[in-house]
Amino acid sequence: MKNFFRTSLVVAGASCFMFLSASSICFSGEAGDAQSSSIGKSIYEAHCVNCHGSDGKGDGPAAGLLDPRPRNFTPGTYKFRSTESGSIPTDQDLMTTVENGLPGTAMSDWAPFIKGDSLKAVVGYIKMFSPRFEKEKPHAAQIGHPVPATAASIAAGKKVYAKLQCADCHGTDGEGTGAVASGFKDDWDFDIDAANLTQPWTFRGGSTARDIYMRFRTGIDGTPMPSYVGTASDKEMWDLANYVVSMARKPVWKMSAQEIQDFYAKADERAKANPVERGRYLVRTIGCSGCHSSYDDDLGVKEGTQFSGGLTFDLYPFGKFTTRNLTSDKETGLGNWTDQEIKRAFTQGIGRDGRKFLPFPMPWTAFGSLKEEDKDAIVAFLRTIPPIHHKIPDPDRPNIFSYLWGKFRMLILKEQFPSPAYPMKEAADEQKPVSINSAGNAKNFADRANERKEVRP
Repeated sequence: MKNFFRTSLVVAGASCFMFLSASSICFSGEAGDAQSSSIGKSIYEAHCVNCHGSDGKGDGPAAGLLDPRPRNFTPGTYKFRSTESGSIPTDQDLMTTVENGLPGTAMSDWAPFIKGDSLKAVVGYIKMFSPRFEKEKPHAAQIGHPVPATAASIAAGKKVYAKLQCADCHGTDGEGTGAVASGFKDDWDFDIDAANLTQPWTFRGGSTARDIYMRFRTGIDGTPMPSYVGTASDKEMWDLANYVVSMARKPVWKMSAQEIQDFYAKADERAKANPVERGRYLVRTIGCSGCHSSYDDDLGVKEGTQFSGGLTFDLYPFGKFTTRNLTSDKETGLGNWTDQEIKRAFTQGIGRDGRKFLPFPMPWTAFGSLKEEDKDAIVAFLRTIPPIHHKIPDPDRPNIFSYLWGKFRMLILKEQFPSPAYPMKEAADEQKPVSINSAGNAKNFADRANERKEVRP
């Protein structure tokens, strides 16, 4: 599932255009407002719409498959800024995000491809999604005098870490140990995670002491991370930034063999101590919700349908198969399944009724070698998913004659058959096929996006 569906769709939605030549999206010379707006619109529609949506609401075709979700531009709320908490960002803030991307997300760095006037034009177009940019001015944060990262500053920063109760979210060691707060959501009610402070390469706003200081100074709007202005002094925020820098661990690619072994042994201990969180991590990484959700006509995951199933695969000549409901609903989901029945389904491909699954689209063969504690962790997490009543139709299997005829057409006549998926609506609704075969993914997403607005850069 991870390699077949999540990777194909997320990569296609988030960056399928990333490797186009710079000449196709970079423009030179001075451009008037109208021309700049047109250029920005063309770039956005060609390269941003699949994640952020045609109206900038963060609801593009790939949005439901991305974790974290793409930014909704309409409220004018941005996380990484050089402005005070609650203020709109500066143009330079937005350009920095587009150029550098956001590590750990699907937002790639576009610096090699969008430059100069083109960069300014797309930022200008993004600002048009929120009326705040017409009515408000950015309120730049006042940056205090930097404090050198001395041993005394780091020790003082450790005390500030305790004073501000940072361990409640980030743990006593910066990677979650002893954290008492969990289940974070942003202002749009999407799940988010507290940053692992020992992995600076994942810091989306930058990993220098100044970058980290700015997060304390400005807060991360739209999330539970507040600004500490009025709570901590400027020096305390600099000391805290120096302390967070000191918490960085050695990345795996720089570890020795023994260090790697010790690192993963510790990770296993943490996983066993919190199986639900481990299961949540595995399910999100594998991308189970990508298949086990329903889709609208624009290929976007319908809100409130995650894990409830409903994506139909037409696997000619084997038949049509609709993904199952993984929620805890007792009638249509896994609520009445035993732990062993759930594990048998995703590791051996055997349903509750004893029927054997094909090894696709549900790649159960890939999960058969999971460690027993990881299987248990996945089940533990699935048990926590709130029930959604969504009855899934039984597979539509062909009779022996149509099956053999289909095999003959494929093997002897060498006919090619795509594997279309149908965004699940009501059973009686007309379904629109969406090709999911890997060769056509990028073209399909581009064509479907441009069906709404024919825009060519």
